[in-house]
Amino acid sequence: MGARTKARKRAADILFESEQRGIDAVGLLRDRVERPLTESPVPQYAADLVEGVAAHRERIDELLETYSNGWTIERMPAVDRALLRIGVWEILFNAEVPDAVAVDEAVDLAAQLSTDDSPSFVNGLLGRIVDLKPTLLM
Repeated sequence: MGARTKARKRAADILFESEQRGIDAVGLLRDRVERPLTESPVPQYAADLVEGVAAHRERIDELLETYSNGWTIERMPAVDRALLRIGVWEILFNAEVPDAVAVDEAVDLAAQLSTDDSPSFVNGLLGRIVDLKPTLLM
């Protein structure tokens, strides 16, 4: 598993935990950096992802709900929400990551961490965001 893949998984873990506990993701990130629960420190890219998702969460969630064909944010599995938020942030707000890589990474993590239906759901929704990207950035 590559360094960025590990960072994405770590960011998804933090976003998932913060949502489940009802606490601020950036605050939880800060806590994990200051008092890590594991031997490995939080990668910088994981911190960038959590902070980026938190900064744009309202817009990201609006897009996910708009283009998810009848699925509300609340109805999506919590792991899928975290992965989708990371994917949308990478697609729309991080020019360093090619769109195809952002989609592939989210799909691969969904296959590892979520339901049997999650990879196709994540792929379809992020693919739609990629297709609409030029109009979403205006």
